[in-house]
Amino acid sequence: MSTGRTPTAVIADDERLMRDQIVARLKEAWPELSIVGEAGNGREAVALVRSREPDIVFLDIRMPEMDGIEAAKALAGQVHVVFVTAYDEYAVNAFEQGAIDYLLKPADPERVAITCQRLRERLEQKPDAMGELLAELSQRLAGGTVKPRDYLRWVQASVGATLRMIPATDILYFRAEDKYTRVQTEGFEALIRKPIKELLEELDPEEFWQIHRSILIRVDAVESVGRDIRGHQVVKVKGRGEKLEVSRSFSHLFKQM
Repeated sequence: MSTGRTPTAVIADDERLMRDQIVARLKEAWPELSIVGEAGNGREAVALVRSREPDIVFLDIRMPEMDGIEAAKALAGQVHVVFVTAYDEYAVNAFEQGAIDYLLKPADPERVAITCQRLRERLEQKPDAMGELLAELSQRLAGGTVKPRDYLRWVQASVGATLRMIPATDILYFRAEDKYTRVQTEGFEALIRKPIKELLEELDPEEFWQIHRSILIRVDAVESVGRDIRGHQVVKVKGRGEKLEVSRSFSHLFKQM
């Protein structure tokens, strides 16, 4: 920035996990960026932006009380906006037409880095009023032409010599093992060739959390979180008793548990 001032941002998402993830990704991609507030809905986001006057606001599209589009309308011209969304590419195409950036959930580190670079360049400019684009997005959302992403509901996996269709809701966790990924349910385990990185993009981020570079766990399958004798954070799995290690990169997920 030409002013030499520390850039600032507000994060708005009704899911704490999503806020934590964005904050963690931003710290990696843009350590100088200071997060000066977090909001759980659109009204809180508008109030925070007006009181703390950040350079940037990250707005979830779907939030209670006031959604991200309405919050962006209220803040037009006052702050640079980045939408965080679980919507499909149809919406993304609309975002790309204007001076608004976007991040798809779950936030990918490489995409966050691109967004940060764009924001560094835009901070030299006055925030865009976004009028036509916000009107178009409102119309698309109201008309139901923008659909949420269709997350993976079934996993096709090998159990011995048998091929099974496993509902995602039955899966306790995925764990990468050599060339395969282990699919663990309460009653059996199976193997698939799909890597964790690919599963991460296909599963609902509000249902499955990555707790280690090789482990995805269904949130409902977490019985408790503690530490082992080495002081490492571990998750105990419901109905199994086994404990899965949480890597330092993902320890923020359980900071309030």
